[in-house]
Amino acid sequence: MTTLRGIVLAGGKGTRLGELTRVTNKHLLPVGPLPMVYYPLRKLIGAGIRDILLVSGTEHMGDFVELLGSGREHGCQLTYRVQDEAKGIAQALGLASLFAHGCRSAVILGDNIFYDPLRPLLEEADQHPDWAWVALKQVPDPGRYGVAELRGNQVVGIEEKPEKPKSDYAVAGIYIYPPDVFEVIKTLKPSARGELEITDVNRHYLLQGRLGYTMLSGYWTDAGTLESLALANRLVLEQPPRF
Repeated sequence: MTTLRGIVLAGGKGTRLGELTRVTNKHLLPVGPLPMVYYPLRKLIGAGIRDILLVSGTEHMGDFVELLGSGREHGCQLTYRVQDEAKGIAQALGLASLFAHGCRSAVILGDNIFYDPLRPLLEEADQHPDWAWVALKQVPDPGRYGVAELRGNQVVGIEEKPEKPKSDYAVAGIYIYPPDVFEVIKTLKPSARGELEITDVNRHYLLQGRLGYTMLSGYWTDAGTLESLALANRLVLEQPPRF
């Protein structure tokens, strides 16, 4: 089995959080008893992944290093990459090309808070190591996210923040990619937002018949707005995540 490396994407300006992120990165804000970034990190470590890359912007990288250090206290080995400007999730992932060269990658967006442990998802993805694998969650507001259209037990379409979603299954910010994902990223063109979209990466694998999914059974939310940050805090305090 190809080596699996972990990647936490913790960039972005966090502008939707207003005054809370004027002087800090949103992934350093508290969720329950811990800084937000601890949750994706502990999910990866709990699944047995020890080599982990954290990608963030220029302004607060030093804060992440001061908080997390080498990763030794967390039982992992941390590497850091700076994203000079926010040009999309896929662009941030592309910065991991040397770190994950020849390896599969387990990627978690730093503001994703979810209950399920990561290991069962990895075990399903391991059945198809040359596929991309995503996590899906039924949500009341799918237009905020990438949306997967299902037919039977297959993904047949993916759209980014559609005005008229074809399903209520959001693509959560949890992805497993084969080693060729970095070649895929090189072929992408910026979207209307001027970003390299992770949905375009997933669509590439979908068109090749190499996209699988796991449905999350427990709660999942991002924490990028005031409302979703408050929800994440409530969920974590009521039912701590499983790592």
